This record gives sequence, C-alpha cells and structure tokens, in this order.
Amino acid sequence: MADQLSRVFAALADPLRRDLLARLSVADATVGQLAEPYDVTVQAVSKHLKVLQDAGLVSREGHAHRRPVHLEAEVFDLMTQWIERYRQQAEDRYRRLDAVLAELDDTELDAAASDDAGSRHSPRQESA
Repeated sequence: MADQLSRVFAALADPLRRDLLARLSVADATVGQLAEPYDVTVQAVSKHLKVLQDAGLVSREGHAHRRPVHLEAEVFDLMTQWIERYRQQAEDRYRRLDAVLAELDDTELDAAASDDAGSRHSPRQESA
C-alpha cells in the first residue's frame, strides 16, 4: 500500500478512526480530548491517530499529547476525484444500457404491432 489513496482508504476502514475524523471536522482537539468518549486508552487513540497521520488525514505538531490534532481536509479532494471518476464511468455505462433497453423495447413494440396487424388481415378459412 504505497500510494496515498490506498493509505487513506485503509485508514478509513476502522470505525473509530472515521469517528475521530468526524469529531475533528468540527474542531481541532488534543489526543486526550479525542480519547475521552471511548473505552480505550490514550495510547490506543494515539496509535489510531498515527495511522490517520501517515495517510495524511490529520496533522499535529510535535509529539506531546497536549498538541492539537488538525484535520487535513485537502486529502478528501484526492478521494473525491477518485470516486468521481468511477461514478462518471458508471453513469456512462448506465446511460448506454438505458439506450440499449429502450431500443429493445422499441423493437419488441414494432414486432408486436406487426404480429397484431398480420393476424387481423389474414384470410379466413371457410369450411366447406
């Protein structure tokens, strides 16, 4: 997992880390403040923050627990660009599929109309 996008998605795989990011989106916080609502140690939260930091999602100056942790929102632009590219490709495929299905519906309607017209105009056989 050398590229940043892989590190970001791997970091986001953990629900506690996603929650930490949600809280940091409101305001910067210290490791101690971030650890308060969880039933885990400050050291455990610190390890989670290290993963987020290695992914470029958060930053903090120094190594002290009193230094605030800051959300690096620019990294979300990288994720958004990646997601948007594949969303656009999926939309293009669905548009093409819609066109094919519409063409099939038109073909079936034309065939049904031809069958209907043919059965109305067929000569009757009279019994002798």
